[in-house]
Amino acid sequence: MKSPALTSALPRKFKIAVCWIGFSLQAALPMQFPLLAQTAQSQSPNTSTSGQTTPAKPVPPPKGAARGDFHEPDPIDWNDHDGYQQIFDGISLKNWVGDPAVWSVENGAIVGVSTKEKPVGNSYISFHGFEAKDFDLKLEIKVENGGGSGIQYRSLTGVPWRRAPADKQPNLDWMMTGPQADFWYPAFPIASEWTGQFYSENTPLGILAWRGQVVESSPGKQTQLVGNIGDRTALGGYVKVNDWNQYRIMARGGTFIHVLNGQLMAVYIDDDPKSSNNQPGVIGIEIENAPSKVSVRNVWIKKLD
Repeated sequence: MKSPALTSALPRKFKIAVCWIGFSLQAALPMQFPLLAQTAQSQSPNTSTSGQTTPAKPVPPPKGAARGDFHEPDPIDWNDHDGYQQIFDGISLKNWVGDPAVWSVENGAIVGVSTKEKPVGNSYISFHGFEAKDFDLKLEIKVENGGGSGIQYRSLTGVPWRRAPADKQPNLDWMMTGPQADFWYPAFPIASEWTGQFYSENTPLGILAWRGQVVESSPGKQTQLVGNIGDRTALGGYVKVNDWNQYRIMARGGTFIHVLNGQLMAVYIDDDPKSSNNQPGVIGIEIENAPSKVSVRNVWIKKLD
């Protein structure tokens, strides 16, 4: 609050000078510092028609906002498919191989179903149009009723199934071995922690990077935790249950990145060039346990090798 006595005591020339400086700054601010002026204006209090002053909401920085000599990156556009190719046409299973009793096309999505009456332990559908090693893969996935799923990549078919005896092997054309980006329905506590993690299917390696972890492994050595992305339980808040989720999987050499709904979930770095994780392979989808319904749509891949 200003003091009337102090203001009236000021010399007239000084009051004129102060007014002139204030006017000059107000006029020059938008011209010389447009971003600063916009920010100052947006963060100043708002006065309503009733004369009451309410604090203004802060305005988020625009995309690509200047930060001195730098710029913040723009978020990706999920619908930007430049350089990508679509490997599921939404109407047929062309180039896809899986158990027809489990997998079908429904409402523009690849759908796998496992019921209590006809339970499925593990079943996969794999894309055989080409193999890929380094790529960006993006798709939408939904798991309902229970059970789990995962996106296989750099994977193989035809490998003997480790969890079945030799005389009771499943159809190996419908089974997959290799890296997987997990996605599970939270039917029980531990399952709610699996979505987003890096898992090596049908190998002795198992879970290599749990959700919320950055993990590295070297030839002949145990995996090591490099750092944490965030709390594992808190990251589960990004998982949409009974709804579509945007899954992005990035493979670069021995580095694997899993991003779900825009949130980094897990990073695994495999420095062993002979590792099963570091070989080219095919893309696939899993369904596991019963009851469960797995749906996947809008499958796009950008090959980089």
